[in-house]
Amino acid sequence: MSDQLSHKQHVAAGTSIGAAVLFVTVGILQVLQGIAAVADEVFAVGADYTYEFDLTVWGWIHIVLGVLIALVGVALLGGGIWARTLAVVIAGLSVVVNFLWLPYHPGWASVIIAIDVVVIWAIWTWIPSSGWE
Repeated sequence: MSDQLSHKQHVAAGTSIGAAVLFVTVGILQVLQGIAAVADEVFAVGADYTYEFDLTVWGWIHIVLGVLIALVGVALLGGGIWARTLAVVIAGLSVVVNFLWLPYHPGWASVIIAIDVVVIWAIWTWIPSSGWE
């Protein structure tokens, strides 16, 4: 049992480092996606749906969320409990935002949701003794 737990924690610790790097990358890409949405020249607006916002509003949501994700990703590299907690909260928020963004860009939103789920799993599974190990 302890070998399984040790292996699981080892895999999660490695995934947590990867999650931190992915978080920074996703943050940068979210900012770029937000800029594209603010420019109103990249995305085609389809039929109305319940959670519809103006593309400029969506753009600013993605820009702000992207900056937060990138900053938390950098902080997550330090392995602090506050950074881990904030990363889970921000990843959960990112899942919700990207779910609502699905009608505008379903492929990208689905990829980000999947990455956010991996980030949440990695952070909740990894139990550090002191820093990254």
